[in-house]
Amino acid sequence: MSYDDPTGWQGIKSPDNPLPKTSPEGLSVFQPLVAPRGLTAELVARLTADITSGKLAPGARLPTEQEMIAATGVSRTVVREAVAALRAERLVVTRQGVGAFVAENARRPFRIDLDQLSSLGDLIDVMELRTALEIEAAGLAADRATAEDIRKISGCFDAIEEAIKRNDPAVDQDFAFHCAIADATRNPQFKRFLDYIGRFVIPRQIVWGKTAPILSRTHLNVFQKEHREIVQALRARSASQARAAMRRHLVNSRKRHEKLARMAGVRNDPARS
Repeated sequence: MSYDDPTGWQGIKSPDNPLPKTSPEGLSVFQPLVAPRGLTAELVARLTADITSGKLAPGARLPTEQEMIAATGVSRTVVREAVAALRAERLVVTRQGVGAFVAENARRPFRIDLDQLSSLGDLIDVMELRTALEIEAAGLAADRATAEDIRKISGCFDAIEEAIKRNDPAVDQDFAFHCAIADATRNPQFKRFLDYIGRFVIPRQIVWGKTAPILSRTHLNVFQKEHREIVQALRARSASQARAAMRRHLVNSRKRHEKLARMAGVRNDPARS
């Protein structure tokens, strides 16, 4: 059974009404598909782009399974998995024996596509987003943290200290520190967001790579000084100081990584230069 066959045709124009015609010209899905990431994910990304840009209008029929296979060179399984993923995101609906169509109210769900964060500018975008959330998280943690929360945050701080002494970049320990603060807000959405962006919370593993240990140690000590100021503000139960300390830490961190990237020859986006 092909993707044209599954049931579930809500939102599709009835046979009495003509379906919008879509020309394959200009659609990104009609380009050979050679992707560094998973082929299914790449096909989903292309179809999503065509839908959200309006190239595939609401009610328009998606290219057939055979057309996509011929145009992209992928297998039937890849096409079916891609269409299933779009159905799960409510971007398309299918009608048995007819095909798959763009949903009438198709909206792209919020997602940070970590596989596509290929430039320093992309990384900075995520850092700016998390800055806004983590500043408020620090303030809420200062107001709401239990004694056990403070002990956990302090323990994470100590774990970073020990990692630095071992000349370890302390990526996991640093992530745990920020997650502990998010937990202390008593709002699970903060922790969910950090879990969602995962390793991009701590960008030095992306920017530094194999940077000389002496350079890493120097900068890690600076990070840790800022972490200490955050912990002190949380222990003092001062929401304003906690927010200010977190802001300094994240803004300074962004600036440091931009500088380190330039030193390493990593090019920034022109708009940010």
